[in-house]
Amino acid sequence: MEPSLLTVRGVERSFTVGAQKLTILKNIDMHIPSRTLVMLKGRSGSGKTTLMNIIGGLDIPNAGTVQFLQYAMHTLNDQQRTHIRRKEIGFIFQTYALMPLLTAYENVELTLRMSGVPRKLWKERILECLSKVGLAKRAHHRPSELSGGEQQRVAIAKAIAPKPKLLLADEPTAELDTLMGTTVMAVFRELITQENMTICMTTHDPSILEVADDVYEMVDGTLHAR
Repeated sequence: MEPSLLTVRGVERSFTVGAQKLTILKNIDMHIPSRTLVMLKGRSGSGKTTLMNIIGGLDIPNAGTVQFLQYAMHTLNDQQRTHIRRKEIGFIFQTYALMPLLTAYENVELTLRMSGVPRKLWKERILECLSKVGLAKRAHHRPSELSGGEQQRVAIAKAIAPKPKLLLADEPTAELDTLMGTTVMAVFRELITQENMTICMTTHDPSILEVADDVYEMVDGTLHAR
């Protein structure tokens, strides 16, 4: 069994709406081994995105612990968590988070710049990542010149470029056709075996669950192993 990359224990997250307390996550326990592909499934509003935000240090729990590598994420301030995210965690958002005035190449380059990767390594890594997602020939196109599926693939290239230890992906195949979705999942498996990444993703697509090492289901703020 691979060693643990991330361990969540007793995590709860609630928000106050008016005079009412709204509990989103309830006593979540989760273990993500290194070099695995973990999938979270569940209906919209079940708590998947909130859990992903806490795993990635974009949010902190009201209770419980989140241990990522040597970092106790639940104890760190915003600046400390931001530093870890830039170096160790990649994100693929449903909104793509691309800079509209930059080309696909420049969007990936920006991530490497922010992560502190030496400039001499940029070109080779950018073209490698764009090639992995089938966009090497579209490298100099801006997002507005790309389809939704192509923008999603740029977002994937952007996230994997700094070689993060953990890649978090929110519905990464949602805007892709079946063939490209299968290709992206093959890329994810390659990243795990060749670059030692660990991937945690949300999905509504039952056809790709079979390629996961572990599958969890969110139901009304609770987590259940498949």
